[in-house]
Amino acid sequence: MAKRRLSKQQLGRIAKNQEADSIVNGVIIRHFGKQLDVEVLAGAGAGEATEKTGEATLVRCHQRANLPTLVTGDRVTWEPGEDGVGVITALAERRSVFARPGFAGVVKPMASNIDVVLVVIAPTPMPHANLIDRYLVAIEALNLQPLLILNKCDLLSSCEDPEAVVELVELYRSLSYPCLAVSALQGEGLEALREQLQGRTTVLVGQSGVGKSSLVNGLGGELEDDSPLAQVGELSEFHEKGMHTTTTSVLFHLDGFDLIDSPGIREFGLGHVSPQDVLEGFIELREIARQCKFRDCAHQGEPGCAVDAALEAGEIQPSRLNSYFQIIDSLE
Repeated sequence: MAKRRLSKQQLGRIAKNQEADSIVNGVIIRHFGKQLDVEVLAGAGAGEATEKTGEATLVRCHQRANLPTLVTGDRVTWEPGEDGVGVITALAERRSVFARPGFAGVVKPMASNIDVVLVVIAPTPMPHANLIDRYLVAIEALNLQPLLILNKCDLLSSCEDPEAVVELVELYRSLSYPCLAVSALQGEGLEALREQLQGRTTVLVGQSGVGKSSLVNGLGGELEDDSPLAQVGELSEFHEKGMHTTTTSVLFHLDGFDLIDSPGIREFGLGHVSPQDVLEGFIELREIARQCKFRDCAHQGEPGCAVDAALEAGEIQPSRLNSYFQIIDSLE
């Protein structure tokens, strides 16, 4: 007899029941192929499939097929398995999920249970405003706190266009986004950044090569054997694009806060958000747009458009409005 396939609704109910009847005893630290490394929470039995990493005990696990895709930061229930590898049996409710569209429009979670999204840029590779705006739209849609970091600030004077980088950072600062300039390698600005992250779980996002892994090492120091916390790659000399050093999200426990390093992303789609979410993500546009004469105003020459009036009055940066239209067009 053929095995009956369960619907998504049935799988969801099963997972929900497992969650309700289970005790959280682990946190996913990273992926390892099709398996996951789970940190055993205090008081939980570790079984046989464990290793010691610093003060943490990790167990390599499979996940049950009826669970959704699990990501770094997930709180789970696991139990020892017969093959020496643990089994994740349930997923606790997530406070938040940072995700991006994958292939065929499927939303791909990147990290969960986070409070702050650290958007990292650098003088090299040259930052792209539209990529930053896409991150900010996603962050606003999740009601998370963004923090814009200009890493490698010691290289600013020697980059291709220092004035353009400074103007870009000042643009977001003028919109009341928190912005910090740091140098992960020189240590500049790291103490102020540590203070901002205390008591929170933060995920780092940004282009490849902006120094996210170096930032992890700078914020957390190095291990007792002088090895770095995160592997650091180099820039491609030909295109000045970063090499993808981090291939999966990894959670690090640092001094007073948790940090999740994510793979570098050169493009960040927003197929998982609505046009209204995009408008809400441009914080200077959303209040002005509510004053438009028509509720379905597209802000492209319609009568009584408050956005057009604000642009003409110099209250809106043309570059930001162009970026908004680019994102809206990409959704279509």
